[in-house]
Parts: sequence; C-alpha cells; structure tokens
Amino acid sequence: MGSAAKVLPLHWLPSRPVSGIIGSIHSERSIRSPVTIGFAHAELIAVLVAVTGDEPRVMTIRSGNALPSGPFEMGHRTLQSGLREWVQEQTEHPVGYLEQLYTFADRDRNNDIPGGRTISISYLGLVNEQSGAGRPGWHGWYEYFPWEDHRQGRPAVLDEIMARLRSWADADPARRDHRHRRADFTFGLDGGGWNEDLALQRYELLYEAGLVLEAGCGAEANLGHAMFADHRRILATGIARLRAKIKYRPVVFELMPESFTLLRLQRTIEALAGLTLHKQNFRRLIEQQDLVEETGGTESETGGRPAKLFRFRHTVLEERALAGTKLPLSRN
Repeated sequence: MGSAAKVLPLHWLPSRPVSGIIGSIHSERSIRSPVTIGFAHAELIAVLVAVTGDEPRVMTIRSGNALPSGPFEMGHRTLQSGLREWVQEQTEHPVGYLEQLYTFADRDRNNDIPGGRTISISYLGLVNEQSGAGRPGWHGWYEYFPWEDHRQGRPAVLDEIMARLRSWADADPARRDHRHRRADFTFGLDGGGWNEDLALQRYELLYEAGLVLEAGCGAEANLGHAMFADHRRILATGIARLRAKIKYRPVVFELMPESFTLLRLQRTIEALAGLTLHKQNFRRLIEQQDLVEETGGTESETGGRPAKLFRFRHTVLEERALAGTKLPLSRN
C-alpha cells in the first residue's frame, strides 16, 4: 500500500445465530478426547480474544500451547448457547460478540485418537480478560505471530523471515519465481505494502516453507510460540477474521468498558490491527459517524488534561444496518 494512507471502514451487523447441533464445551483446563460422531470425532474449539493494557490477548490452556476445546454434550440446544455459558464460567463475564469461525477437518490434522478423524468447529468470541486460580491462562497473540505487530515500526524478525523464505524459494528452481512473488506479496514487499488482513496467509506460507515447529522444523528454527497441532493456524484464522471485521462492524466496542476515552478506543483498534492510526483523522471520523456520545464525565490520560469520556451509541446498530454507511479509519 506504499505511502498512501489505508482506509479502514467500520460499521455493524448483528452476528448470525448458529444452530442445528446440540453441544457445549467442557471447562476443564486440558483438552479432552472428542466424542465420535459416525466415523469422525467432533469437538468445539474457541478463539476468545480480549484487549488488556493495549495488547490483544487470547485465552489458552496447556501453558499457552493450545486453545481451549472440548467434545459436544447434550446439555444445550445450540453450540453457541453452550459456548456462551462456558465462557461466562471461565471469565466471570458474559461473552459479547460471538460467531462461528471455521470448521477444520483436513485429513492430515493431528489426531489424539488412532484411526479417527477430528472435526473442529471453531468460534471467535470477544470477552474481558479475567485471571485467578484455576482459570485458563491468557497470552498476547503477538507471542505467536511476532511479525504481525507493526505499531512500533517494521518488526526486526521480518528480516530473518524474508531471508529464510528467499532460501526456501531458491531451493526449488522450477517454482522459484512463483515462491518469490508469493513471499513478496504476502509480507508486503511487492510495492503494495503490508496488508494486515493476510495474517492467515503469512502463517500458512511459513508452514509450507517449514519455518514453524508445527511443520516439523527444529525448535531452534521455529518462528513465534508454537502450539498444539493446528491451533496456531486456527488462531491465525481468528486474527484475520477479527481484523477484517473491525473495518465494517463496530465489534470493537464489545472489548471496551461502558465508558472510555477516544484515545483508549484508538489504542484498542491499533492493538487488534497491529498498526498505528492518525489521531486527528480517527477522532474526526468517529465523531462524524455518531458511533459514540459523550457521557459528561472525564478521565485523566498520561498526566495531561482530563479527556472526555464517551459511550457507544447502541441505537447506531439499526441506523447503520438500514443506511449501509461505513466508518473509514485512516492509518498513519
């Protein structure tokens, strides 16, 4: 995208309900064996995201090595209702935005059950982080994808990544040019610039090149924090979906407290996108779209003068759905 400012639009449509399969997810801190449905084993897996201290965080188990998952049960009418109850039990806070993410059923997925095939139905949810004894741990998602955070400029790890991708491309003369073009496009070296929406494609390219532990490389060569089986791929899918979602639906407000400053709102969006936004343009566009309204209160920020507190205008949901308007968020 070069030197031109990228436009990030934002508006809301409600999440669609998911029904037709009865089940819920277990609340234990370990991954349990899935139940068998026919000749396949079905499980529910959750990508639960919070933003804490300007950092996007994901709920994990196994010391950060896996996403929470579990088998179907017969206790709930829908998958979504079971997952909502489980999230509230784990976080002591009801889940706000929730949507089905993707169904992972590749034949070569890592299965704990010999001779079986695991089908994982994943969900993306937005929650508030809660900690305490007996609760799953939370990890920053840039621990798993350090190349995705550009808020402080180009990550140094990208130099290593590109050097290793170049070597991988050159190792196959027949596909060398194609591989170079893919690497350049995916990591923003083709003249188009960095595209934050390609988080999944970047991870899959590193997997194909054998540069992540999940693909069989040695621990010393692994890039980022590895995860069990294909859980890092599932997390990358959730990151890509959420980054795209905040451009046209105001789901980010599900991660905000009831009242907040515009700076806090900007920092939350920047954390999710891994980018910095132009402060004046951001504030002007937020106010022009009437997504927020003043509460009448103030809060001191970074030792400066008190900043106005705002809240999300819930009436905007129906208005935006009817009008079809979008909110562009300009990047620096």
